[in-house]
Amino acid sequence: MTDSPHRDVNPPTLPKPSGYAHATAAASGRTIYVGGQTGCDAEGRYPDGLVDQFDRAAANVAAALEAAGGRPEHLVWMQIFTTDAEAYAAASREIGQAYRRRLGERYPAMALVEISRLFDAEAQVELVPIAVVPE
Repeated sequence: MTDSPHRDVNPPTLPKPSGYAHATAAASGRTIYVGGQTGCDAEGRYPDGLVDQFDRAAANVAAALEAAGGRPEHLVWMQIFTTDAEAYAAASREIGQAYRRRLGERYPAMALVEISRLFDAEAQVELVPIAVVPE
């Protein structure tokens, strides 16, 4: 993957981030708001397990970005909703591998939120990103 046109900002006065940036300064350009992507395939089937669902959700993000004329390096923000933050934390290494495989080495500004359930009860994770395609 190519370098991002955006600048991630991690002030030394904040804890060193791992798997996210404290802030992302977006280059000027066209904004792509990606609807929440869960781990279902085109037929609406979910794989078993949080890691496999995250992997599929990240692949779905990449596909939606591409269809809208963007690429993963254009990501500037991502909210991650999960139904089990403890399981997410326990699988963070594998989730990070899936993220890098689908979306690259760079982590934009992110937030992780645990919720009681997602719209589809089978879903364990939902990714809601924003990207800016430079001019």
